[in-house]
Order: sequence, then C-alpha cells, then structure tokens
Amino acid sequence: PGDVWTLFHSYAFDFSVWELWGALAYGGRLVAVPYETSREPAAFLRLLREQRVTVLNQTLSAFHQLMRADEAAGGDPSELALRCVVFGGEALEPASLRGWFDRHGDASPRLVNMYGITETTVHVTHRPITLKDLEAGSGSVIGEPIPDLHLYVLDPQGRPVPAGVRGELYVGGAGLADGYPNRPELTAERFVPHPFSDDPAERLYRTGD
Repeated sequence: PGDVWTLFHSYAFDFSVWELWGALAYGGRLVAVPYETSREPAAFLRLLREQRVTVLNQTLSAFHQLMRADEAAGGDPSELALRCVVFGGEALEPASLRGWFDRHGDASPRLVNMYGITETTVHVTHRPITLKDLEAGSGSVIGEPIPDLHLYVLDPQGRPVPAGVRGELYVGGAGLADGYPNRPELTAERFVPHPFSDDPAERLYRTGD
C-alpha cells in the first residue's frame, strides 16, 4: 500500500501483468505511461519525478536510456522517489549499471533482477543487484525462486544434475499456466508430469533454458 507503479509496457508483453497486478492487488496506485512518453526518456524521467513513482519495471535496454536521461538532467538524485527497480525481459549485465550506482548508490532504490516466462505467469526468480556484483564481474545471476514456485535443473533423462553441471531449467508450483489453448501436443511437450511429486496432477514446465 502506498506504492506508485507505472504501466510502461504494452499489455501484449507479459511484463504488464506484473505491473498491473503488482500495484492494484496490493492497494498501490498505477500510472499509465502515454506511448509518446514511453519513447522519450527525458519525458519519462519527468513523469517518474512528478508522479513520485516508487516501483519501476524495465528491460535493461530501456533502463539504459533512462540512465542517460537521468545523468543529463542532473539535479538532486532524491528528486526520484524510486525505492525499487525491477529488471526483466532481457539478460542483465550488472557492469552496465555502473553509472546509475555512481549517482544513486545501491541501497535506494534497490535494483532487482527477475527471471521469468509467460507460461509461469511472468516472474520465477529474484536477485537484488549491488555494487558487489559489479566488483565480482557477475553475469546475469537470476537468484532464488519466488514463494509460489520451485526450480529444478535436470538432465535429458529428467534427473537432477550436480551443481555446476549443465542441464535444463524446470519450473513447478502454483504459478504455472494450464497450457496452450487448442495446442494439446505442445502443452504435453512443455508441461510434463512432476517426477518428484506424489500428486499425479502436478506438473513441471520445461523452460528450454
């Protein structure tokens, strides 16, 4: 409650589900960003300041443009009310956030990388990003599963692989979609029986990652 979110993305992009319900399901306020504003980083920065936005969801590419606009605008960093920036839709490169951290630090707003896919109702994992990740040269670390999901890394035979061994990521839990409308073959291929559950109705989603 009390948070202000932006609806920045098209409803055709699954990120918009998170923006819509992240705000409205918890008593927040949702600011619909005009299309023209979403394509003009300086105008979008003004909107963030004027509307006192606290939670922002961005792809890394879009955030890079906002970073440049923020640096060019100058002024007091506290003019932004942001407390959390959520990244999704692209692999994250922590080193590319150096300019933002130099200006705003890594405590507030908190930058969070989230990995997800449409078939799992958008987000699956979360990982806060700090200056330590830049210093360590970390890549796109996806972090831990959100509470209603669980993850497995399995080999081609469906067996868990040891740490450090390549495998395919599978997702289980309450956030899984029912399947693909009118595509039973694809649904059966991607939503498979859960090999570690006693519930015959429980499934895992094969991400392909």
